Parts: sequence; C-alpha cells; structure tokens
Amino acid sequence: MLITLGLVAACTPLADRLALSPLPSSLELRPLVGSAMIRTVSLPTYAAVEEIPFETADGLIVVREDILWADDPERAVTLILTRTLTDILNTDVGPDPWPFVGLPDVSVDVRVERMLGGADGTFELNGQFFVASEGAALRDTTHSFEITQPMADATLPSLARAQSAALLQLSEQIARTLGR
Repeated sequence: MLITLGLVAACTPLADRLALSPLPSSLELRPLVGSAMIRTVSLPTYAAVEEIPFETADGLIVVREDILWADDPERAVTLILTRTLTDILNTDVGPDPWPFVGLPDVSVDVRVERMLGGADGTFELNGQFFVASEGAALRDTTHSFEITQPMADATLPSLARAQSAALLQLSEQIARTLGR
C-alpha cells in the first residue's frame, strides 16, 4: 500500500512557479541612518500562501493551484524591500534576523492589510509601516500606504509585474522616511 501511494505521488506533476522580481529604482537619497533592518513582512493569510490569489468581479478571493509563487511570499517581499532600500539609500539594510554585527539604527516593520490583484485590472497594496529608532536620532513613526498599480491584463505574469511595481513604490515611500 505504501509503495502504491509513493508511486502516485511521484507521478503527480509539479506545479509551475512564478517569480516575483524586484524593479530598479531611479531614486537616490542620502541616508539619515547608518543601518536599517526590515522585519519579516506581515501579509494577510490569502497573500502569505504559495498559491496565487486573485479577486473575482464578485469580490471573492480565489487561488490558482496550478501555478505557485517561486518563493515564500513573506520572504520574497521582505527581500525585495531590503534590496531596493539598499540601492536607494546606499547603506546597510538587512532582513530580520539582522545579519550584521551590532544592532541596526532603525527597524522597519511592514504590516500589509491588502495585497491583491483583481478582475477590475488593478493590483492593490495597502497597509502600514512602522519605523522604530534603535540607535539613530529619528523618532518612532507610523506611516500608511495605499498603492494601486494597473495590470496590463488578467494574466499571472501581469499580476506579478504590477505587484513588483507596487513594492517599488512602497520601497521608495519607506526610503523617503529614512533619507533625504
């Protein structure tokens, strides 16, 4: 019986994977901090799974089970924000757990309330981020974000491009609080 189950599992085709890729920013700012840590981004349950969610015209969130994200969504979003902020600020930015010796000057905690593409042709990224000063002369602050990106069509690659563009906008918004 166990051999039969193993053979069935071995014959099941693997799902295709879709990568979320960072987009380059043309923004360059002088950092107000020497280092910043990006805490693991908190995503809604539907956005944190490897199946790709999509909102129907009826307002239902459905998932595609035949195509999966190439990486864990929370990890992928955290690393994209980290990489983009590093490029914009040209300073040490790292993910949580902090990969450098000593403590970062600030930590950035991003809490996403909505991260979803819809049948209306838009991708929405909404939530808040919090900047906590660990060793810098910045005061603790709270910031809201409401980002909407158009999708070229209802395909999954278009959704991934719109999500990458929304994450670029969020990175630039965070960078403006950490640089000038």
